[in-house]
Amino acid sequence: MIREQIRPELWKLAEQSDKDLKEIYEKIDATALHNSERILSAFIENNVSYTDFADMNGYGNYDTGRDKLEKIFAVVLGCEDSLVRPHIMSGTNAIYLAFSALLKYGDTLISLTGLPYDSLQEGIGLAGNSSQSLMANGVKYEQIDLINNEFDEKKIVERLSRNDVKLVEIQRSRGYSHRASLTMDKIAHVISEIRKVNKDVIIMVDNCYGELVEETEPGHAGADIVVGSLMKNLGGGIASTGGYVAGRKDLIEMVADRLTAPGIGKELGANFNQNNAFFKGIFMAPNAVKEALKSQVFAAYMLQKLGYKNVSPAYDEKRTDIIQTVELETKENLVRFTQGIQETSPVDSYVKVLPAPMPGYPFDEVMACGAFTQGSTIELSADAPVVPPYTLYMQGGLSLEYSKLSILLALSRLQNK
Repeated sequence: MIREQIRPELWKLAEQSDKDLKEIYEKIDATALHNSERILSAFIENNVSYTDFADMNGYGNYDTGRDKLEKIFAVVLGCEDSLVRPHIMSGTNAIYLAFSALLKYGDTLISLTGLPYDSLQEGIGLAGNSSQSLMANGVKYEQIDLINNEFDEKKIVERLSRNDVKLVEIQRSRGYSHRASLTMDKIAHVISEIRKVNKDVIIMVDNCYGELVEETEPGHAGADIVVGSLMKNLGGGIASTGGYVAGRKDLIEMVADRLTAPGIGKELGANFNQNNAFFKGIFMAPNAVKEALKSQVFAAYMLQKLGYKNVSPAYDEKRTDIIQTVELETKENLVRFTQGIQETSPVDSYVKVLPAPMPGYPFDEVMACGAFTQGSTIELSADAPVVPPYTLYMQGGLSLEYSKLSILLALSRLQNK
């Protein structure tokens, strides 16, 4: 039994956490209720019917379920329109799809949050030598780094006032960096400042890991394009594949033309019997995000009480994504912890996690993810590049109870060394 492998003092600390974290959990519950109301209202307003779950194959002509689903996603994300398809296979795919649709030869892209996430760098052209990267096809790239986890507003306003930039991108989550994730208040403020000097630049937000963590989304703050993966928050742990691009109607038409073909756009694209899972996924997403947040708050609490360094966010800090980080200081600690998470996964628990190369990443990685959907990060997972200071990145957790068991065993593995 798992319980027999967990150190008794950790069980005692976990029991104390239920009392100490009660108010934090209640705030998370309140956000989940708010977002549940928004989603349920969108279902009712769009007259979702059982017939909308019908399997559509071939071209997927006249799929009313697909159309209603995309209206619901648009409403939830605060946008005019959306594209929600199984053909978009990851968050990186969704971002690259939007970039390649909206940026042409000679256009300028600026990242307002510094260096993008590792797996996106080859798509832009900052790493590798792909002939399909943006830079290889004449798109110019610039970046403006954050200063102490704040937008460099002075530099942003000065640069965008020249009106020669086509698109700016904001990465909401931290990725594999040591900065904190960005709150919706910060994103809304910088969008407002940009609009004072430039009405035309396309503002795009990489929303991965951040959906439904707060009560508003980037579309509500004025973002033109919002992108993400259904194997994260909005899939609710039910969608087995897929991604989304939401935003202004004219921009979504361009992205749809890139996904399918000009003249076809959103009209075609069979959902391969995924409609039911996609509807159910976004319906259950507020609860999935709630459990993921509680799981990571619990992890932070335990890590801080046990004296681990640079636990971010702290358990009582405001959160804007489902990611938790901690510096484990040694390769051995990193491997032991991820092995503990894998051992308590419902799928592939027998697999032994070891550092290994991973496509799209420049360093060896450790990854614990025994999930019902391969690569899902709304289900509890832990991964990290195997480089100093050996920072672990944890995400998700569909159930606080299951997450507690995994986290406690992983901590026991560290304590037993």
